[in-house]
Amino acid sequence: MTEEHPFKLSASLEGHSTDVRCVTFPTSDLIISCSRDATVRVWKREAGNKFDDHINHSATAYVNSVAWITPSEKYPNGLIASGSQDTLIDVREPFSGKMDADYLLLGHANNVCSLDYYDGVLVSGSWDGKARVWENWETQTVLEGHQGSVWGVLVLSKTMIVTAAADKTIRIWENGEVMKVIKDHTDVVRGLCRLPHGGFASCSNDGTVRTWTADGQPLQELYGHTAYVYSVSALPGGEIVSSGEDRTVRIWKGGECIQTITHPAISVWSVAACAENGDIVSGASDGVVRVFSRSPDRWADAETLKKYDDILAASAIPSAQVGEMPDKEQLPGPEALSIPGEKDGQVMMILNGDVVEARQWSSSSKTWINIGQVVDAEGTNKKQMYQGREYDVVFDVDIKEGEPPLKLPYNKSENPYSAAEAFLLRNGLDAEYKDTVAQFIIKNTKGTAIGPTTEETPDAWGTHKRYRPEGSSVGGVPGGVLPHKDYLTIASTNPADLAKARAKLGEFNSALIAEGQTEISLNADELRALDDLVTVLELCPREKPELGDPLVTNSIDVLIKILTAWPQPKRLPGLDLLRLLAAYSPDVAVVHPVHRKTILDLMEASGSFDAQYRNNLMLAVRVFVNMFNTDKGRRFVEDNSPKIYPLIHQAVGNSDNRPLKMAYVTLILNYAVLFFNKHDSQKALGLIEVISNILTKEQDSEVAYRGLVALGTALHAGGQMAKFVAMSVGAAEAVTVTATRFPETRITSIVAEMNHMLR
Repeated sequence: MTEEHPFKLSASLEGHSTDVRCVTFPTSDLIISCSRDATVRVWKREAGNKFDDHINHSATAYVNSVAWITPSEKYPNGLIASGSQDTLIDVREPFSGKMDADYLLLGHANNVCSLDYYDGVLVSGSWDGKARVWENWETQTVLEGHQGSVWGVLVLSKTMIVTAAADKTIRIWENGEVMKVIKDHTDVVRGLCRLPHGGFASCSNDGTVRTWTADGQPLQELYGHTAYVYSVSALPGGEIVSSGEDRTVRIWKGGECIQTITHPAISVWSVAACAENGDIVSGASDGVVRVFSRSPDRWADAETLKKYDDILAASAIPSAQVGEMPDKEQLPGPEALSIPGEKDGQVMMILNGDVVEARQWSSSSKTWINIGQVVDAEGTNKKQMYQGREYDVVFDVDIKEGEPPLKLPYNKSENPYSAAEAFLLRNGLDAEYKDTVAQFIIKNTKGTAIGPTTEETPDAWGTHKRYRPEGSSVGGVPGGVLPHKDYLTIASTNPADLAKARAKLGEFNSALIAEGQTEISLNADELRALDDLVTVLELCPREKPELGDPLVTNSIDVLIKILTAWPQPKRLPGLDLLRLLAAYSPDVAVVHPVHRKTILDLMEASGSFDAQYRNNLMLAVRVFVNMFNTDKGRRFVEDNSPKIYPLIHQAVGNSDNRPLKMAYVTLILNYAVLFFNKHDSQKALGLIEVISNILTKEQDSEVAYRGLVALGTALHAGGQMAKFVAMSVGAAEAVTVTATRFPETRITSIVAEMNHMLR
């Protein structure tokens, strides 16, 4: 019998804009994922390790659970059930393209955080402390008894259900009645999975994975994770796979960890195994879905594998994840790497020059793998103590007037959502406040970025908030929102995001130097210019600092160097700073003396509008959106309008990437406002067909709403010819289709206003 190969990276699937909360791998050619970006995505294998990406559903709030419903006579392609923060369970066919769900399951009173389907039974768990068993798309049984959020649900048979919750218990139910309550875990129980040979496994915030017989008798306790364990799954041969807050996916066999796969992300929220081919898929906090395989013919090519190793080695690790940090002088040097580790996943810190590296022992390759640099090695000025531990900050949180504030401890290298959850559990507070507490932490700290940034955190015009123009009342109740007269910016200056962008640029610059590309790397003066820029941007727009020479000139030159000379995958944080600068500095909209070209010419020549790098493209579009915020910037986008939006329109094409579409439609809306304010009816008329085409096929209500505002504003600006042009390009039909597709008050309100204009 030959020894099995270790798991290696097969594919990295990028499309989600933030944390991937749940994944499932129902067939060897199909992966389903969901995210805090409010989408459910289906990834279909086309050839080899290539997967096509399709947004199957865009919810109104973040989605954190999915389940695959196997094909039936009525649904030969199967169904996808997804649970969301909006309390709904959406059930729809994959790739159907339909606007409406096949079934919408109502009943939970809070976030639907877990789903499972097996043997014809669908079961769901929620922050409302209940699990529901569904039959014929109606609630058959409500399972009540847990004293906290039901984080895990599992169907063992048509009559037997297992649930796991924040109250630290596992409950086994038969025909709706509790048969057994298991209290072996010492912290929140986060996930459950079926074992192929019978029984089930569980994982917990206590750092353990445990296995059980079907009737709840304990079998094994698996120790190895160094933080919360969020997800557990089982391979066809019976091995167990788990993932958690320690950045790892771990494979277990016979009670031992036989392989540890470290990710360049803060958290690995979910892991799932494919029963058909034994591959596994993970979903992480960096927004990336990753596939791993033991089959060499499904491994990524050598270049991709090396790139993954390099990203991992360049990531930052909080020292709390790797153990007590001694003085640097006490650490061993690279010579310690010649001594084999004692078990897979063992972590050792070494001093390599001035850098403290974390090395992890791989039993399969018999080597110490570089998993990143320890960011707290120098000490991070931790000065606040709480319950015997040091923290970067300890917030006072006032819950009730007249009572002492609660303490919220936080280290910058922590996942803010995990810190929020721990705070709520420790103080017996409702889990529904988790997002609110996490956002408070993010807003008031500068967290350490771990892993590659695929996209910025959603800002005021991003994924989760709704746009309501000046003059409209909440919900878009009739009050006359057209024409819209103010320009929109996408210019959130969250200090944590600025710090992340600056840190990532430093990381990429170090990588370029290490690769010998010193001719394009930044020197000390250029790095200082970036530091100065970040410092000033932190004050925008609150204090409105003067963004003048030489600061802006120096920083723009550095950003231009990044977007024209650096490799495309490393430009993202530079473009992010440029889009912020464009909102506050008119100097972006000039002919830059060093290059004797405008920012538009430089970006076009350097490939910033290459659709292959859609996050770069999205930020490039936002640069021009934000230029409407200054007088000089508006003159620039007006003078260059014949080139800007046709160029961007061609680049965006039929993309289903929501942030990219949002940026594009916001650009068109700003142009409509500009032409209205300038009384330029001819250019406004030219927008009507562009916007009508967007509305005809749009599947996202926020993008559609902005399109309607843009169209209405363009119609106002178009004068006497507007109605004629609208009729000739099918604008009225596009408006009608949009109203039918999105029966929201704000949309029906503005559609009524536009129908009056088009009569």
